[in-house]
Amino acid sequence: MEEERAYKAHVVVFPLDGQGHINPMLQFSKRLASKGLKITVAATTSNIKTIEATAGSMALEPIYDDCSEGGWHGQGEFKGYLERFEASGARRLTELVKRLEKTAHPVKCLLYDANLPWALNIAKQLGLVGIAFFTQSCAAIANYYSMHYEVLAKPLPVAAYPMPGLPKLGVPCMPSLGPETGRYPPLIVHILKQFDGIENADCIAFNSYDKLEEEVMEWMANLWPVMTVGPTIPSAYLDKRVNDDESYGFNLYKPNNDACMKWLNKKETGSVVYVSFGSAARLNAKQMSEMAWALKHTNYNFLWIVKAAEESLLPSNFAEETAGKGLVTTWCSQLEVLAHHAIGCFISHCGWNSTVEALSFGVPLIGMPRFLDQMVNAHFLQQAWGVGVNPRADEEGFVTREEIYRCIREVMDGERGQTFKSNAIRWKQLAREAVDEGGSSNKHTDEIVARIVS
Repeated sequence: MEEERAYKAHVVVFPLDGQGHINPMLQFSKRLASKGLKITVAATTSNIKTIEATAGSMALEPIYDDCSEGGWHGQGEFKGYLERFEASGARRLTELVKRLEKTAHPVKCLLYDANLPWALNIAKQLGLVGIAFFTQSCAAIANYYSMHYEVLAKPLPVAAYPMPGLPKLGVPCMPSLGPETGRYPPLIVHILKQFDGIENADCIAFNSYDKLEEEVMEWMANLWPVMTVGPTIPSAYLDKRVNDDESYGFNLYKPNNDACMKWLNKKETGSVVYVSFGSAARLNAKQMSEMAWALKHTNYNFLWIVKAAEESLLPSNFAEETAGKGLVTTWCSQLEVLAHHAIGCFISHCGWNSTVEALSFGVPLIGMPRFLDQMVNAHFLQQAWGVGVNPRADEEGFVTREEIYRCIREVMDGERGQTFKSNAIRWKQLAREAVDEGGSSNKHTDEIVARIVS
């Protein structure tokens, strides 16, 4: 009971479904817990089961039984899932907070994924501090914000943040969100709803750090009380100030770490091209073939993550024919891979978590974005941060084998390759400084704690 009485305040954390959303919020929760806050994570039933093993001192509460309802592929497809989740989630979240009011530690704050804007209404109705957490980059959100006002047909409160040369946002192939109306497809319109009522949030946190997106942060400060709190990477890889924080709390796929690490340990420093398109993005058969050819014909070793659902798209006998220089596996701990001395560059879809991880480990990038915010992140890695290149793609986003091959050569050994590596090392150092004692993200986290406790 002594430990129970030591908590400064109680925070309920409410992430959106998906590895790219859950892990950043779990990592930030660990930071909050290390500063004396009690954390309860409210998530779907299936995700709770996966988080359980690594929750540590965090309490877990199921909010929605997504499995029994068929998940995203149940009645009404994705739109139906979102409607069921909001109806059930709003009710269960309210019940949870009210139940905890009767305990020694009533809830003081709701930290919610900004993609669940209705959660802020619950926070305000229950008298809680409401903190929105964006799992995408500041730049991506700035880009969406301008679209939001176009949909509303209203003038922007401030001039749009300039992003010259930004490629068009792709839209992923997903279950239905209804018929397309207006300028933007339904998925984009749904994403833009994260700005509904955002001005009422007590604080808005970003998984980024000040130096990385300094100009965008200054622009956003004119709109909201924004604070960067990232990179949200296990402390063991950065400042080592959070005990027993060595891995993420959630894995959608089972990693094949032993095989990957044993293979990498035999490779020379900077000799391996790492290829992964994350948990959600995929390549079609034609693009898989082009990637396979480029990797096969380079002089570099490669580690290629090919999810089980994609293995049939690989060229026949590719793994066997390249066994001497390459390893193809279904999943791995990306943190361990990017931290390994053998990695020379990372061919990525440029999801925000992957991008931040690469920058935090000082690994140059080759950006092959598939859709949405990935287009913005890829643009910034080349134009703003100088840590890599984006292959030239056609209007459909297709990249030829020759173009992939050219970019690998340029990053690994080309004239600009050393500049990319030097810049990546600089961002790595700035990432560690941000979360360390006295760093911007650590200070912002302290400010958020103070706001919650007050």
